[in-house]
Amino acid sequence: MRDTFEMLFDLTPPTRDEMRTLVADLSEDERHLLLDHGEEAPFCGIFLHEKRQGIYSCRLCGLPLFKAGAKFESGSGWPSFTAPFTEAHLRSIRDTRYGMVRTEIVCTRCGAHQGHVFPDGPPPTGERFCINSGSLEFTPKGEPLPDKLGRGAPEGQPWNS
Repeated sequence: MRDTFEMLFDLTPPTRDEMRTLVADLSEDERHLLLDHGEEAPFCGIFLHEKRQGIYSCRLCGLPLFKAGAKFESGSGWPSFTAPFTEAHLRSIRDTRYGMVRTEIVCTRCGAHQGHVFPDGPPPTGERFCINSGSLEFTPKGEPLPDKLGRGAPEGQPWNS
């Protein structure tokens, strides 16, 4: 059975024209993080100390990636989460840059770099999704999720009410 959230959100990749529009809205730093697989410096991201309830979405295409309830203080210097919004919204890639083997995670819909996942997180998953703040956009609880592709956001949004 498919995940309920997977059925609610359109995971079709952006067209070339949609992608051009999305990229045009990014700063130079955001383009580096999202499109060039960059990393922001530790302890400086805008969401490192964010405590409000809500949803963290892909900065490029707006797909929900993490619920605030999954966020925890890892001491790593980057916002960290124990689990994604739904596994279907992230894709893993083997990353061998910098002389080490890591698991990079990207947005399933647009391919934008988010960060890395490590097997040293707390229960219940034991995973630590270590994410660049500049790869995310935050929607506080009760506010509508972004619909950057104009495909219509799912009605009701019980996950953010």
